[in-house]
Amino acid sequence: MDQTVLHLINQQWTDSALDLFMAALSDSAIWQPVLIGLALVAAALGGFKARACIFCILFSLLVVTQVTNALKSAINRSRPKQAQSVRLVELQKARPKFMTLFKKPMIRFSDASDHNRSGPSFPSGHVTNNTAAAVCLTLFYRKRGWLYWIVVVAVGYSRIYLGAHWPSDVIATFFLAAGETLIILAALQWTWKHAGRKWPSGVFARHPSLLAG
Repeated sequence: MDQTVLHLINQQWTDSALDLFMAALSDSAIWQPVLIGLALVAAALGGFKARACIFCILFSLLVVTQVTNALKSAINRSRPKQAQSVRLVELQKARPKFMTLFKKPMIRFSDASDHNRSGPSFPSGHVTNNTAAAVCLTLFYRKRGWLYWIVVVAVGYSRIYLGAHWPSDVIATFFLAAGETLIILAALQWTWKHAGRKWPSGVFARHPSLLAG
C-alpha cells in the first residue's frame, strides 16, 4: 500500500503548479521570517493568552524535536528517495529565500547521490512540528485554531509528493506527534497549577488555567 500511494502522489498526480507549491510548503526557511514576525506581534499585542500559546508551542517543539531525533536514530527507516528512484522537486537558490518562489523549480529523479543527503524517514520532522503547533492552537483558540490543521494536512501531503516520506510515515507521525503534544501540554498545565500560585504578581489569580489563557 505504501508503494502504491507513494507512486500515485509522487509520480502520477503531479503538476507544474503543484511542484512549486509543494516544494515551497516544505521549505521552512521561506516561512521562518513570517512566523517569527507573527509570533512577535502576537506576543506584544495578544495579551496573556497569546503569550501562553506561543510559549506552549515553543516548549512543545523543543521536546518533540528531541523525541523525533531519538526515534529517527533508533528506527532508522530509509526514505523513499534513499530506497528507490522517486521524482524530486528542488527549489532554485535565491536570496532572500522567498525569491525562489518566482523561479521554476528543477525536476529530477533520485539516484545514488541522494542516499546520504537526508536522515532517516520516520518520524517526519515537518509533520511533527506542524502537528504540535496545531494541537496548541486548537486548545487555545478552538474553532480558529482548527484552521491550522489545513496546513498540517498540506505539509504531510507535500512530504509524500516530494518523495521525502512514505505515506505511512506521515500518518503515524500525525498520531504520534498529537499524543506527545497533549502529554506535554498536560504537564505544563499541571506545573502551572502547582507553581503558578506561588508567584507574587497575581498572574495566577487572573489566569488559573494556562491553557484557557
